[in-house]
Amino acid sequence: MKRFTLKLVSLILLVAVATSLVACNGTGKKSSSKFEFNYWNDCAALSSLKDYVTDVTNEKSENFIPVEDRIAVFDMDGTLYGELFPTYLEYLLFVYRCLEDETYVADDDVKSVAETIVYCAENGGFPSDMPMQHALGQAKVFSGLTVKEFEDYVTEFLKRTPAGFTGMTYATAFYLPMIEVLSYLQTNDFKTYIVSGSDRFICRALASKPCNIPYEQIIGMDVKLEASGQEDMDSLDYQFKATDKVVRTETVLVKNLKTNKVLQITQEIDKQPVLSFGNSSGDVSMHVYTVTDNKYRSEAYMLIANDEIRDYGNAEKAEKLGEQWKEYGFNVISMKDDWTTIYGSSVTKTE
Repeated sequence: MKRFTLKLVSLILLVAVATSLVACNGTGKKSSSKFEFNYWNDCAALSSLKDYVTDVTNEKSENFIPVEDRIAVFDMDGTLYGELFPTYLEYLLFVYRCLEDETYVADDDVKSVAETIVYCAENGGFPSDMPMQHALGQAKVFSGLTVKEFEDYVTEFLKRTPAGFTGMTYATAFYLPMIEVLSYLQTNDFKTYIVSGSDRFICRALASKPCNIPYEQIIGMDVKLEASGQEDMDSLDYQFKATDKVVRTETVLVKNLKTNKVLQITQEIDKQPVLSFGNSSGDVSMHVYTVTDNKYRSEAYMLIANDEIRDYGNAEKAEKLGEQWKEYGFNVISMKDDWTTIYGSSVTKTE
């Protein structure tokens, strides 16, 4: 009887394991076909992505991509995260530091940049050099803070409620459908990176946990760092001491937009991505790099902010951009048509 019982138990276990392997597509991993998208409508962009992932993760496909080469890069603002309240998070952080933070006294130059941001955010039409104006100003107003102090400052700011919305904070203002895309790709063994024009350390504080992306896979604008005690000495001449902290300086090393995204990807990842997601002209270079002369099947996706009901999109402008992105050969994601929600049912646009 004992021998019969052991055989029966063994048979049951074998059946259970076999069933599990079939459900996992024979790999012991969750099958991509089982992933549920709860925040998407049936649409061309999602169908394209699912078809792509199914193809390149199939070992029998001629387009199979080995796990180590499944690299997907994502812009942050306007791609994973809201940017229409009423402008970029890092711009709003800078404005707060210069014009509202009672613990900090800003000089007239950076105040002027902050006031320009406020005016342009409300009226439209940022000057073409604003990304660099802001980068230089932000480096200046946070110079001297340790990396930890800056992260704590950002984290505290993220507790605030974005203008024009109820039911969320800056910390939670992510596009839920795009968080699903990240999860879907991560489930299918894609290594996901954030490649943003915003400050690297802002992106780390904001996005690492919600996006399930480790700090070392987050690339952004960089300022020069130095030891707190080195003063004017070159880093090659200064010996780091036990009493030193790593602090931010006023020197901008790279504003990570356009071709700089390509260069930073090459420098930090040293592999050509196979998937690229963005929303603006600042991401075109990254997309072109991804889909040009790639030894693997590759795709690029552009979001268009055409939802004027649930967000502060501009449908007319967005649709024109959508046509432009299609001419480039990019897949277009329509926030209005493709998503069942943007920020979740508890979030309300107030104006």
